Amino acid sequence: MSTQDAYATSRETTEGRVYSVTGGDWDSLTTDIGATKEERVVVNMGPQHPSTHGVLRLILELEGETVTEVRCGIGYLHTGIEKNAEYRTWTQGVTFVTRMDYLAPIFNEAAYCLAVEKLLGITNDIPERASIIRVLMMELNRISSHMVALGTGALELGALSPMIFAFRERETVLDLFEMISGLRMNMAYIRPGGVAQDIPTGGVAKIREAVAKLRTNFKDNEKLLIGNTIWMKRTQNIGYLDLAGCTTLGVTGPVLRSAGLPWDLRKIQPYCGYENYEFDVVTTDTCDVYGRFLIRMKELEQSLRIIEQACDKLDATAGQPVMVADKKIAWPAQLAVGADGMGNSLAHIREIMGESMESLIHHFKLVTEGFKVPAGQVYVAVESPRGETGVHLVSDGGTHPYRVHFREPSFNNLQSTSAMCEGSMIADVIGAVASIDPVMGGVDR
Repeated sequence: MSTQDAYATSRETTEGRVYSVTGGDWDSLTTDIGATKEERVVVNMGPQHPSTHGVLRLILELEGETVTEVRCGIGYLHTGIEKNAEYRTWTQGVTFVTRMDYLAPIFNEAAYCLAVEKLLGITNDIPERASIIRVLMMELNRISSHMVALGTGALELGALSPMIFAFRERETVLDLFEMISGLRMNMAYIRPGGVAQDIPTGGVAKIREAVAKLRTNFKDNEKLLIGNTIWMKRTQNIGYLDLAGCTTLGVTGPVLRSAGLPWDLRKIQPYCGYENYEFDVVTTDTCDVYGRFLIRMKELEQSLRIIEQACDKLDATAGQPVMVADKKIAWPAQLAVGADGMGNSLAHIREIMGESMESLIHHFKLVTEGFKVPAGQVYVAVESPRGETGVHLVSDGGTHPYRVHFREPSFNNLQSTSAMCEGSMIADVIGAVASIDPVMGGVDR
């Protein structure tokens, strides 16, 4: 076939020279194509791929095995949670935001409720016991989240045993969540004004037993991975991102602390009484996947330290309230953990249905209409397992939020993917993304 064929020509594009080849004209074009200096291939990794942490799509441009360009494609898990919250009462909003970063639900709830309380002007009225329980739940959640990050990250790099060990420890934490709130995930346990209910009888003792068990079991993964030659080769000097890169991209959490900056909101901007707990902010200066792995491993022990202190404080505050005294704000239901999870206490139902019409009316109005929040806007942030989880909350004075917007760390941290991966091997993209630990439910929300 003649090279003058209209369908067998070359043309210049923004991506370089593109050749259209038809039938028998291949021989006449191979010389021209072979003269090009490089051969680039564009491939999709995800959005359904075992190493993309959910439905993350990575568009990789490759030159052989070397990555020349990385772009993140997001939006495959969009749930409209922020928009939905505008059509729910302030308390109902908790059940939505807890489902964003589904591996760190307690942190979503805590940031949201702290913002609502700031708008209400009741931050200093939150009972001490409620703040202690919030800290306890957040640190337990930090452990369960890190277990997923460490377990799946190791699995993606070819190590099966760490995954088994990590999820074994996570089960221990989820069992505690179920004992305390009736649910293992997405608990909606933290409410504006306090928490849904107190720690059940005997719960503190079980938490102490779990802490001792976890402290022993954490050593299994340490023995497997820390210093392991194969693990070191797959993680050291991989996914490099220094302090300048982190601050430029707005990266927080373990990725930032792996660059040597001890930035932790629990220390820098304490909330929920964190200033009353003794713990260390773990940092490394490696700026790589291995450093982020070490930070998460060492943060587990710091969380256990905080949990033990919280248990001591719970013993000292036994019998104290866990919800603000203002009945115009406090959720009226008296909840209890039953066989089917968490629901209304039957004794409370009997009381308001059979003895106090005023209580029943108050219960009905507060649950269906909700309470009003003064007009204004606030920003509150907490230190989640992935970094700074912040919420910008706007009220127009009504019973529903006017606007709820989250500063989600996975969304911000994903910006660093290109900086970490371009110029590296395609196999190292897996470790780099795993060290960021993105949760797409939080990214897309």
